[in-house]
Amino acid sequence: MASNPANPWAAAFNWQRQTIEAMTEAVDSSQAVPDSVETMQDVEVGQTPSDVVYEENKLELLHYDAEAAGIDVPEEEKEEIPILIVYALINRPYILDLQPDRSVVRRLLEGGHDVYLIKWNEPSRLDQHLTLDDYVNRYVENCVDEVRERSGQDAINLLGYCMGGTMSVMYSALHPEKVNALGLMAAGLCFEDSGGVLEEWGSDEYYDPETITETFGNVPAEYLDIGFALMDPVDNYVSKYVRFAENLENEGFVENFGRMERWLSEGVDVAGDTYVEFLEKIYQNNDLYHNRLEIGGERVDLDEITMPVLQLMGEYDHLVPASASKPFNDVIASDDVETIEYATGHIGLSVSSSSHEDVWPRASDWFSERNRAAEQRAAAESASGAAEQRAADDGAVDIEIESPEEAAAEAVESVEEQTDEADQDVSVGEDEADVAQEAGGEAEAESPPVSSVSGIGPTYADRLREAGVETVADLAGYSAAELAEIAQTSETRAQDWLDQA
Repeated sequence: MASNPANPWAAAFNWQRQTIEAMTEAVDSSQAVPDSVETMQDVEVGQTPSDVVYEENKLELLHYDAEAAGIDVPEEEKEEIPILIVYALINRPYILDLQPDRSVVRRLLEGGHDVYLIKWNEPSRLDQHLTLDDYVNRYVENCVDEVRERSGQDAINLLGYCMGGTMSVMYSALHPEKVNALGLMAAGLCFEDSGGVLEEWGSDEYYDPETITETFGNVPAEYLDIGFALMDPVDNYVSKYVRFAENLENEGFVENFGRMERWLSEGVDVAGDTYVEFLEKIYQNNDLYHNRLEIGGERVDLDEITMPVLQLMGEYDHLVPASASKPFNDVIASDDVETIEYATGHIGLSVSSSSHEDVWPRASDWFSERNRAAEQRAAAESASGAAEQRAADDGAVDIEIESPEEAAAEAVESVEEQTDEADQDVSVGEDEADVAQEAGGEAEAESPPVSSVSGIGPTYADRLREAGVETVADLAGYSAAELAEIAQTSETRAQDWLDQA
């Protein structure tokens, strides 16, 4: 019944009605709280089956099992080139495998990809002096080599998430011959007035990262959690709990809320020296974007990023805005760069239902298409090599090598026919045999090309060939220091080549 505006009691009666309705709704909702709390406590995460196939220090390399996950992919649709996910050093990686219908891992498995993931785990106090060189040139490198060996592929695909994306760029620039295609997801790559909160807070004008590491050694997860939450305080401390209260009786909403809260609360400490190096070199100095970054004494040269690159970014990402990722496309050497900017936030790229309907099928297809291109290049190179070999065979001079038995028979025959000239004939026959055998030995001992050595990809091979190092035999004639200077790499990597020569 409509209230009478002339009734002086109307406002009071309306207030009374609204109060009663609010009270009864609150009581009804409160009765659902115990069930909601139990639901949140029972949620499962990271459910896609996996095996630990490699361990080093704290890290575990996971290999996901599509068959055990109930994902049936026809044999002809399975990809031979695997994807290695390089996760961030912060938080747990199950945000990429939160639940079956919102799992980046499952979307890639469904696309026929063979998926691996680096799970960093918690660093100890002994790990506080680990640097970016340790993470990139040691841990990521060893995981890449493990995946290459298991798959039988010279180059694999990388997919780096957030800080892991930044490290994936470093790795790809330092080891381009081992990366077929590079995917980057919400990766912070250029910090030149990007407008992101992280860039502002991380500015050397306001923040010295060493003040934290000098006190704690490693950077505590709790410190990082509070910092991230304060970047959007209204949503993190008010709005999301209002939404939760409004959906207490929605079991699906409560389960999703519980999974996210669990992930947010299970942070991971970050190795102190790595944190300082990352903040100073990447955020404050912007060294990566300006192509002057060095780690472990090696320059991270963006001109080496020649492989296909895919950038995934959130339009509403307040941590790493698109402006901190997109300009990077213009400073790398690759001529195959694709960008997907989607209407979601930093975490939404991983867990929003719309991202899994739109973004991840496209990303999966992108990797598949780059695999086809790699296979076509390999087939073309193989055909070209075969043609060159045939041409070499056609132009070769056949040298007849006389066997000892034939030489002896001829010698006896010569003695019988012409005794006076026997010694001379035998001598000439032996000289000819020696010459022929030497020529044959040189043909048999022809050294394979330098590119046949594991770890020497097109970039390194070109540099070595320019210096006259064309074969494995040529390689063996140099020291590790000389090869490192020629190929512009480390002595450790050069020594690895020599060990194979």
